[in-house]
Amino acid sequence: MTDLSLYRNIGIFAHVDAGKTTTTERILKLTGKIHKLGEVHEGESTTDFMEQEAERGITIQSAAVTCEWSGHRLNIIDTPGHVDFTVEVYRSLKVLDGGIGVFCGSGGVEPQSETNWRYANDSKVSRLIFVNKLDRIGADFLRVTDQVKKVLGANPLIMTLPIGREDEFKGVVDLLSNKAYIWDETGQPENYEVTDVPADMEDDVAMYREQLIETAVEMDDDVMMAYMEGEQPSMDDIKRCIRKGTLELAFFPTYCGSAFKNKGMQLLLDAVVDYLPSPTEVNPQPLTDEEGNPTGEHAIVSAEEPFRALAFKIMDDRFGALTFVRVYSGELRKGDTILNSFTGKTERIGRMCEMQADERNELAYAHAGDIIAIVGMKNVQTGHTLCDPEHPCTLEAMVFPEPVISISVAPKDKGSTEKMGIAIGKMVAEDPTFRVETDEDSGETILKGMGELHLDIKVDILKRTYGVELEVGQPQVAYRETITQKVEDSYTHKKQSGGSGQYGKIDYTIEPGEPNSGFTFTSSVVGGNVPKEFFPAIEKGFKSLMETGPLAGFQVLDVAINLHDGAYHAVDSSAIAFEIAAKGAFRQTMPKAGPQLLEPIMKVDVFSPEDHVGDVIGDLNRRRGMISGQEPSSTGVRVKADVPLSEMFGYISTLRTMTSGRGQFSMEFSHYAPCPANVAETVIAKVKERAAAKAK
Repeated sequence: MTDLSLYRNIGIFAHVDAGKTTTTERILKLTGKIHKLGEVHEGESTTDFMEQEAERGITIQSAAVTCEWSGHRLNIIDTPGHVDFTVEVYRSLKVLDGGIGVFCGSGGVEPQSETNWRYANDSKVSRLIFVNKLDRIGADFLRVTDQVKKVLGANPLIMTLPIGREDEFKGVVDLLSNKAYIWDETGQPENYEVTDVPADMEDDVAMYREQLIETAVEMDDDVMMAYMEGEQPSMDDIKRCIRKGTLELAFFPTYCGSAFKNKGMQLLLDAVVDYLPSPTEVNPQPLTDEEGNPTGEHAIVSAEEPFRALAFKIMDDRFGALTFVRVYSGELRKGDTILNSFTGKTERIGRMCEMQADERNELAYAHAGDIIAIVGMKNVQTGHTLCDPEHPCTLEAMVFPEPVISISVAPKDKGSTEKMGIAIGKMVAEDPTFRVETDEDSGETILKGMGELHLDIKVDILKRTYGVELEVGQPQVAYRETITQKVEDSYTHKKQSGGSGQYGKIDYTIEPGEPNSGFTFTSSVVGGNVPKEFFPAIEKGFKSLMETGPLAGFQVLDVAINLHDGAYHAVDSSAIAFEIAAKGAFRQTMPKAGPQLLEPIMKVDVFSPEDHVGDVIGDLNRRRGMISGQEPSSTGVRVKADVPLSEMFGYISTLRTMTSGRGQFSMEFSHYAPCPANVAETVIAKVKERAAAKAK
């Protein structure tokens, strides 16, 4: 069994274009895994191996790579930065022990960095901060660290200072060792020399070094007392204190450099080894029952424990289906039989491998702490728990957001329908936020996703990877319906047709439920007027119609139904009769309860240069947006607003035009809110129009 303290499972996450993939490339080069550097902007990097990634210069899928550094094994996951793919970040953070948050030296803390940081806080992941691109014009290390404090509310612990600014950036000062690391212009990472601190920086270095030590010693009372009495703590003590503070999320060691120019990467890798946790130092994963309630047990990281692992990603590559798995406890060997606790089926392990982006090395054995890929598993989806058949368990289930936008697609060539079906099936297994439905009336295939770019890429993958050309309809927004009034009502279902008939009478109240409660059913029947055995049938009847609302047939949200009386017949009443009664009741009462159309509201975060802020705000107001705040920064202003999704189509091109190409934005789903009457009328009229056209 290898020593787990020498393992580091880390992820690299940041905003689009902060340099995550380039940082990963440099780490692979330094650790000797690759010999030629691939560049993102040339579309040749190791981890961006999808065609769509190479073209757009963005990461879409998280990729996994393994390498070695100073006797430690690093499993690194490069995650996407674009908001439509945050689910990839979210699932990667679930299985990581530590992370590196990369920030751009000139852009600073951008909208998406904030979402990712929030996810990492939720998952309690220890992180280092790397301020990248210090060779760029307008890059300012200290300004970015201030932003981290203000915007993210985090405490950066400054470990290095840059030597030289912008295009004169040539190296960093390591505050702990009090030495300067200066690289030459060849761009090779190994060509550096260690010298004394430049004379003009001595005062700054002394000040920041003192701050570093003061913050670090707070983590250990004995060291702090000695420091107060004027004793200088040893290097080992300081490192131990920094490690403790990093693991407890008290602060985040912050490094600087330029990944593209290969400057400052060694110190970052040393920090990964020195300060980020090994698998055994992280709080063990809680086990839950099938409902998702904690059982009080944990998956302890040890090879002696029963086997438990989480499938966190499914990928279909040229070799077949790959399931990425994080092993939390126990061991796994080739030929073992394991249980998928979600489906209740067992599977035999054929081939296992460690991934090198899209290359693979075969493995015969894996144990707690490993991140591996298993080939050819059936029926496994993201978030399923794999475990020892003798000791079934469920690791915490993953919750994914609901898609908010849909498009209808049809293959251009009629013969490709089956091909399209198989391809979409594979893609749905890979990405839990991507859904597919068939419209019952028209037979159209509807794709649902998190945003325009998300669906755009999916259509592109279908075309390139699977060779299916599609005709794509207009994007549709996922509206919902609800009610606004309380109505008391009664409904009787009676049918006589010779022999035994059907009879069920119910008296009930329908009223608006709590926000986000979905559908709740209660009964307060006294005296057995409706026998208890019929309650489930009544609930089922009501629930089955929640999918199609009275206004335009959208899904209904937040309705509470109480059954308070009714009647039955000793011979003619049955579960079916009461189910039909409930359906009739729903159709009868819902239109009376003041039905209302709801629309998805998106949390929009726009970055705009100062001179265009007025235009940006004016435009958001025209889109029915509610401005919730503005934050000026040195490079421009961030405007936060809540805007209906239906108004945000094609926003990126408008924003770029308005801000001369410098604006950026991110958006994520926030909540559903009532539609204004004029908008609701238009939506309902369109739905009816479509229905009439189909009926012809």
